[in-house]
Amino acid sequence: MAATEQRDSRRAVHPERSEGSRLRRRRVVGSARVSALLAGLVGSLLAGTGARAADLPEDRAEVLFHSYTGGGVNAFGPALLVRKNVADRFSLAGTYYVDAVSNASIDVVTQASKYHEVRSEYGLSGDYVYRDSQITLGATTSREPDYTASALSIDLVQEVFGGMTTVSLGFTRGSDTVGKKNSPEFHDVAKHWQYRFGLTQILTPRVIASMNVEALADDGFLGSPYRAARAFGTFVPERNPRTRSARAVKFRVIGDLGSRDSLHADYRYYRDTWEIQAHTAEIGYSRHFGDNYLADTFLRYYTQRHALFYSDNATTETLYLSRNRQLSSFDDVSLGAKLAYSLKKVPGKYEVKLNGAYEFVRYSFKDFTDVRTGGKYASNASVLQLFVTATY
Repeated sequence: MAATEQRDSRRAVHPERSEGSRLRRRRVVGSARVSALLAGLVGSLLAGTGARAADLPEDRAEVLFHSYTGGGVNAFGPALLVRKNVADRFSLAGTYYVDAVSNASIDVVTQASKYHEVRSEYGLSGDYVYRDSQITLGATTSREPDYTASALSIDLVQEVFGGMTTVSLGFTRGSDTVGKKNSPEFHDVAKHWQYRFGLTQILTPRVIASMNVEALADDGFLGSPYRAARAFGTFVPERNPRTRSARAVKFRVIGDLGSRDSLHADYRYYRDTWEIQAHTAEIGYSRHFGDNYLADTFLRYYTQRHALFYSDNATTETLYLSRNRQLSSFDDVSLGAKLAYSLKKVPGKYEVKLNGAYEFVRYSFKDFTDVRTGGKYASNASVLQLFVTATY
């Protein structure tokens, strides 16, 4: 779990969903962009090429089924991506993503009743390539019964020093509208800003390193109209600050081991003005088996310190108060694997791949109590993805 993802506008309203498909999707999309960039750099280096112009993403179509089960939450649904190059400099992509959520998490069963709902998200992006530069513009919008969100983003990637170094800049502006079921009088908004800077460097013919920095800011309703805090043993309305800013930095090293396999190691640090500090460490291994199989596995550890105004059961009166377990002190450990199989390939024309990915996550909360048992809360989660990818 990444601390920046705690900023997710939907997590502010429904934290239990952040442990589900939304969190999973952000990880997959973000890691896919980074992996694509690094894979391109590794490929050009090992091929022995010199300076080259930036390349457009491949024409691609993907159909995915995703599923999340854990902590009383079940979320599943389809996703679709279609990308097509136009002329030699433009590429357009459209995405569609659905979450069908059945929620009986600890927040729900101790304060309300189980519910079911569906969330749909649509996205459109365009890439433009000029010499060693690539510009990407994107827009997304999502809707669910009590929440709507939209975002606009721009990213610039520039290769320098003959393709040995890649610099990236990005900005995203998000706007959310918050509602409450059966309470038409409740209406609020939240605004989000994200600034990104990245640097990727080829160190040796077998080693690549990267650094990514994020600056984030939120303004507006950052709590939940449903969640309650606890003070002196009594449940009271949650009160969160209406502003938050954060900084995060991530380092990654990828090494080619020389036998059609590679190893990567990541570290990420996060801190925000709510006094949350978080550390994430990951190690992963990838290997080709024959001409048709590619296997990946990883182990990730995440730990964070609770927010300044978080309390499991407050014994003093304060201006802000939350019992959101995602703002508490907790650890999680993830173990995952992915297998890709090349089903059909015609060089220069198309390739069809079958993909499967599974991740197991163990959450251990240090200062969030299960009021049903009186003990510290812990839960497990399973994330499954099955998808077909076709490049043409």
